[in-house]
This record gives sequence, structure tokens and C-alpha cells, in this order.
Amino acid sequence: MRFKQSFADYAIRFVECLKHGDDFYGQPFLLLDWQKNAVGTFYGTLRDDADYRQYQYLYLEIPKKNGKSELAAALGLFHTFADEATYGEVYLVAADKGNAGIIFSAALSMLKQCPALLDRAKVRESTKEIVDTDSHTKMKVMSSEAYSKHGYKPTCVIFDELHAQPNRELWDIMTFGAGSARKQPVWIVLTTAGDDPDRGSIGWEIHEKARRILDYRAGNTDGENYDNPLWLPYIYGMPDDPEQCASIDIFDENLWSRCNPSLGVTIPIETLRNEALDARQSPSAERLFRWLRLNQWIAVKTAGWLPLPVYDAAEMVIPREELEGKRCYFGLDLSSTTDLTALCCLFPPQEGLDFWYLTFEAWAPADSLRERSRRDHIDAEGWAHSGALTATPGDCVDYDFVETRIIEQAKRTRLRLLGTDQWNSRMLTQRLMAAGIEVAEIQQSMSGMSGAMKALERLFRRGELRHERNPCARWCFGNVRCAVDGNENIKPMKNKSTGRIDVAVATVNAMAAAIIAGEDEDKSAVILSEGWGL
Repeated sequence: MRFKQSFADYAIRFVECLKHGDDFYGQPFLLLDWQKNAVGTFYGTLRDDADYRQYQYLYLEIPKKNGKSELAAALGLFHTFADEATYGEVYLVAADKGNAGIIFSAALSMLKQCPALLDRAKVRESTKEIVDTDSHTKMKVMSSEAYSKHGYKPTCVIFDELHAQPNRELWDIMTFGAGSARKQPVWIVLTTAGDDPDRGSIGWEIHEKARRILDYRAGNTDGENYDNPLWLPYIYGMPDDPEQCASIDIFDENLWSRCNPSLGVTIPIETLRNEALDARQSPSAERLFRWLRLNQWIAVKTAGWLPLPVYDAAEMVIPREELEGKRCYFGLDLSSTTDLTALCCLFPPQEGLDFWYLTFEAWAPADSLRERSRRDHIDAEGWAHSGALTATPGDCVDYDFVETRIIEQAKRTRLRLLGTDQWNSRMLTQRLMAAGIEVAEIQQSMSGMSGAMKALERLFRRGELRHERNPCARWCFGNVRCAVDGNENIKPMKNKSTGRIDVAVATVNAMAAAIIAGEDEDKSAVILSEGWGL
């Protein structure tokens, strides 16, 4: 292979003639050093026998907010308008239509700010397609939700967030033999690390391929099978070895700079500093910080939620009779035998109450208390004796008993809304509604629970929420393990938590009810609207 500076400069100059969109709208797209190195090396390295590109695959793995999507958009425009192909096919590929449209929107914004290219372009925004009328090359969005299986002859395929692909089918179709009819086809992969504990995704497979190529070229391993002369990989982030990651100080700002080459330009360092403060106190926030800011492939399926020291600091005894007649929201989590059944009463700030306050009820079958104590390593019988847990007769929870208690509690307070999940609840909630209690079903999903969980965590951490003392509730809060997605949404996972979490889930349902009801009579409740997505 050989390097030809004029070819590198041609691609770099094209990109730098474009202008940014979004937060940097109208500013020239001046490539940062790491971007210029990647673009120049990829387009300037040629085969020995012809002026064709040596590399066909550019793999760039980098944390979020480092300008990845804008670079992808610029390169998509380069292959549409400047790569000298006729009747070319440029595809912007992502896991779903929404993500697939992100790069297209960035490309369209750049195109509209460049009159010379816009004069040659035919834009179909409804179908997310741009055509160069001179070369008849088209740029088109494609997602794993909608594509045919054959007939592609791509000159360029840009994969955005490969780790999010639901399976390997689209990757195989768009790579295996797809560009064989072209002189120098290009595949560009721009992705962050993935949330793939089982290491079975196409994203992990390609990450491993890129890592091995880098290791081989750095002299860290042996064997020709680790190299591929068609691939140019770049990986910015933490190592794959969990033990090695555990020994790294993730709060070292020098590490942040190494993982985020655009730090200080596309992402302010203050953003990472603020997120690092949360990461020091919350396992779920640390998990997100490692994944999305340090580009560490996640090796565990779940993360903790609220640290017990934060929960314990919020304990305050208020006699229940002082809460009678006050505005509140109920959250209910039902069970039959194994789990607890739990009710949380959430009181927002109001006259006579300067902060949010929680009270708890929990029920379990009396016949199972001894076995529950042995199995869960708790003092269930002691909790029942002290009133922290109520034992209902028999071997399953008595819903008639629960119904009576909820109605009693509703009469003593100014109940506005009860939030419950759908599991086992329809018959009971119908009876509660007949008794005059308004009920809302809370989806036990990311969209249904993330907003309420984040609102609760903020209130806990700000010291704006208190709760009564209840060892059963404390045990449940300490057991919670959360699933986290790439958009930083969270939800509790009963099957992955370290013990029962029903009281905590009831609390989330109560907060969700408060959000649905538009709780805004106190200014501190305004935060509840952030990120809510029922």
C-alpha cells in the first residue's frame, strides 16, 4: 500500500467546505485532528497496483457526543456528490427508522447550506432520499425495520450504532457480496460500545474483529488471521477485560480526554464532571458513565439504583395521624405467593408539609413467613410482629384484606390517584374504582417507569424527600437492580434483583401517578415533567 496526499486532501477539503447543523449551525465543518487523521488515512491510502483505495472498511467506535453523526453525514454527502461514481448507491443504515433519520437530517442540513451541491440535488424528504442529478447517485435511509433482502449494489454503506442492530441479518446482506459490482465500495461503521453482556451481537463480533486488527498492528498478538488489509479501525474507549477496567480510575480527567477526542469542542468537560458526580453515588449512573462516556462494553445486565446511604439519609418519623387529610398518591404492586404485595403513599409538598414524604404497607401470606425468612435471609416474622409487614391468613395474599386497607387509607387522606401495574390487578382495581378511587395503570416498561425513577432519585439526592422507617421497605430498595438502555432510560428488573423489590416498585408506581396527575402545586414538582414518556 502507499499514501497519496492529494487523495486525502480531496476528501478533507470536501468535508471542510460543508457547514454544521444543530448546535453549531452555520459554522464551517473544520475537522478535528482525530477526524482529519481518520479521513485522510482512509481516503489517502491506496493499493500498490492502482489508484484505488486500499481500505474498504472504516470502523470508528467512540463515545456519544463526539461528532460521530455529523462526520457520518459529511462522508455520506462525499460519496453522493464527489466520489466520481455514476448511478452510485449510498445507504444510511441504523437499527430503526428514528436513528436512521438522524444522519440524514444532519446531511440535509449541510446540503441546504451549500448552494453548489443543492443546485445538483433532488431531495425527497418524505422518503429520506437525496439524488445527485449529475451522477445519478442516490443517498437513502435504511433501517432493520424495513428492507428487502436482495438487489443492492452499494458504493457506500454507513452503519450508525451497529451495536443496536437486533440481529446480524442486515449486516450480512449489506456486506457479503453487496459491493462486488463496484470498483471501490466503502463500508463505514460509526458506533458506540454496546450493552451486550452475553457477547452474542453483531456489534460485539465486529468490535472484536476491529480490536484484534488493532492488537496485531500494534504487535500485541501473533497470527495473520488477526489482520485484514481492507479494514481501518479506530477505537476510543475502555479495554474489554473487566479486571483491567476495574483497576482504572474512571474519574481521571486524562482518561476522559483519551476516550473522548472531541472533549472541549462537541462536549463540554463540565458535562462529564457533573455526570461523574452522579456516577460516584449511583451504580446505575456509574454504569451509564462507563458505557456512554468512556465507551466501555457493558459486561453486566443490570445495575443498582438507589444507594442505601442515600435512602437512609432520608429517614424521618412523622406520625401518620399528622398526614391525615393531606393530598397524596398511592402506588400498588400486587403478588400472589412468592412476592410481597406493597402499597406506597406518596405525599407531595403542601401546606403543613415542606417536602415529599413516603409511607409504606407490605403484605405476605402468613403460612410462608418462616420459609421467607430462611430463603431471603430476613426477619420476616419479626417484621410482621413490629408492623413493618402484615401477614394475611393462608398461603397466598388475601386481596380482600388489601382492598379493605387501601380504602381505609384513602378515606384518611386526600387521595388523587392510585398507580398500579397490570399484573393480577384488574379485578381488584375494578372494585377500588367502584369504591370511588381513581386508578391509572402504569406500564412496567422503560417508558412507563424511567421518568418516575429518575424523579425519585433526584428528590432523594436533593434532600427533598423523606420516608418513614420500615425495614421491609429498606430491604426492597437495597435489592433493586435496573435495566438501562442506550437513551439512559431505566426500569427495575424483578428477575435480576437480589431479592424482593415490591415496595420500591410500588413507590415508583406512586410517583408515576403523581406525574400523570400533573402534580405541580409546589415548584419542586416541576422536575417531574422531565423525560416522562407514558
